[in-house]
Amino acid sequence: MYIVSGCLAGLCCRYDGGDNADERVMKLVAEGKAIPVCPEQLGGLTTPRPPCEIVEGKVVSDQGEDVTENFRRGAEEAIKLAKLVGSKKAILKARSPSCGIGKIYDGTFKGNLIDGDGLFAAMLREEGFELETE
Repeated sequence: MYIVSGCLAGLCCRYDGGDNADERVMKLVAEGKAIPVCPEQLGGLTTPRPPCEIVEGKVVSDQGEDVTENFRRGAEEAIKLAKLVGSKKAILKARSPSCGIGKIYDGTFKGNLIDGDGLFAAMLREEGFELETE
């Protein structure tokens, strides 16, 4: 069983209200092999919402609002769900401040990438999950 970023499963949960539908991920969900989650929504953030990036260990919106606690709470709830279904693998949206693996935006909101993981990805890694992007 996989945990997958909800936007990859075709759910309109991106910050701008859109999705990042990926046929492979959607097929896994349709076959009952994956469960979609959006840690940002689970943490209480609305959709749409301002874009966010990680700045000095905190998740902030492009308007300067610190939403780290929303991201952390949502990641914790998504991990609870993953454990309930016995998942140890995740397919996550690249570059996201929640789900990015290995590369995330640098916090300048200019599209620059740096080495690092999104908050949810980092927490999953700490729990021993196998991680991959779309």
